[in-house]
Amino acid sequence: DKMPHRDAVAWNAMAAGYTQHGQSREALKLFQQMQREHVNPNVVTFINILMACASLSNLEHGKDTHACIIERGFETDTFVASALVDMY
Repeated sequence: DKMPHRDAVAWNAMAAGYTQHGQSREALKLFQQMQREHVNPNVVTFINILMACASLSNLEHGKDTHACIIERGFETDTFVASALVDMY
């Protein structure tokens, strides 16, 4: 909350930190907040969120994220595709 300029890089760093430290639910909450604040997610955002979904076995959120990935045209990115395989 104290960060004056929150761009996708800052959000991604926080989401990755949460996911890597076993707090994947917090990463998903962060992604929802990012969307509410109209910050455009990038490839790294989606990789982080897919990793969080995989760690929680949250297929529903994973499918929703997959739909967002397709909408933005990121489905052909090799790293995103790998994260999708891991999530499913």
